[in-house]
Amino acid sequence: QLQASGGGLVQAGGSLKLSCTVSGRAFSRYAMGWFRQAPGKERALVGAISWAGRNKYYADSVKGRFTISRDNAENTLFLQMTSLKPEDTAVYYCAADDNTVSGAVSIHLRQYDYWGQGTLVTVSS
Repeated sequence: QLQASGGGLVQAGGSLKLSCTVSGRAFSRYAMGWFRQAPGKERALVGAISWAGRNKYYADSVKGRFTISRDNAENTLFLQMTSLKPEDTAVYYCAADDNTVSGAVSIHLRQYDYWGQGTLVTVSS
């Protein structure tokens, strides 16, 4: 089970940090990702991270502003978001891929097996 938190209302240029806690003992062997879905748009990958966190992937739209990280001891995934823009407004979802190998990042939505419930981020102009 994945539980996302940390969303809220923030002004443009501000920062937020999302968290996703994962139950169970297999977290350290999940490739993880953050997705977002804005109204009327498809769900899209924001960032992805490998088992141990050595490899990461970011969508072009968030490179240099967002940082994905994980704490395997605490079964928690993070997304630090800075320099937020109104176009970052969306529901953010964390997801886990349990069919992968060490070092791999999963960049396709269909690769993910488990999903959190989503947390809303609203950026005002």
